Amino acid sequence: MCRPLLTAKLHQNKAMNHAINRTTLCIDDIIGIFNQLFTASENTRLIAGGDEPIYLPADDEYPFNRLIFAHGFYESALHEISHWCIAGQQRRRLVDFGYWYEPDGRSAEQQRAFEQVEIRPQAVEWLLSVACGRRFRVSTDNLNGERSEVEAGLARFRENVAVQAEKYLKEGLPERAEVLKNALLDYYHRHKEFSAYEFAPENI
Repeated sequence: MCRPLLTAKLHQNKAMNHAINRTTLCIDDIIGIFNQLFTASENTRLIAGGDEPIYLPADDEYPFNRLIFAHGFYESALHEISHWCIAGQQRRRLVDFGYWYEPDGRSAEQQRAFEQVEIRPQAVEWLLSVACGRRFRVSTDNLNGERSEVEAGLARFRENVAVQAEKYLKEGLPERAEVLKNALLDYYHRHKEFSAYEFAPENI
C-alpha cells in the first residue's frame, strides 16, 4: 500500500535514514511529489499512461501540459521526467519536445545520434534514481543491432553518461531536476545514501 504524500512539515523530519528497496517504490508517490512541485509552477502534470510515453503541451481540451509515462512503471516516470527537466521553454511547447523517435533497427549513424540525445537525460535519471533508492541501468534501446556493435556502443554510452553525471554532481543539475532530486531525498530519507561513490560507471 502506498503511503500518503508527506506534507512539507513532515518532510522536515529526517529521523529515518534507510535504503529504499525497489519493490517499495510506489508510483503514486512520484506522481504526487512531481505534481505537488510543478502543477502550479510549470502548469505540468505527471500522468500514468498506456503503451507509449508522450509529452503533450496544453491545448484547447487540456489547459495543462501532460507528461505521460508508460504502463505505470516507476522507471518510465523517471525517464520521462528527466527529458522534461532538460527541455527548454520552447521545446516544452512541442509534442514530445519536438523530437522524433527512431525505433530499434537504427543504422549505426542513427544509433550514435540517438545516444547523443540520451546522454544528459539518462545522467539526470541516474541521479534521480539514486535519490529515491532505485537501481538505474543505462539503455541504448538497441536490441536488433550487431551484437559486437551493440556491446561497444553500450560501453561507450555508459562512460559518457557517467562523465555527465559527474559533471552534474559538481556543477548542479538543471533547476527543475535539482528541485525534484531534493524532494525525493527528503521523501525517501536518503540524504546520507546520496554520495559520489554511487556514480561509478560500473554501477550502471
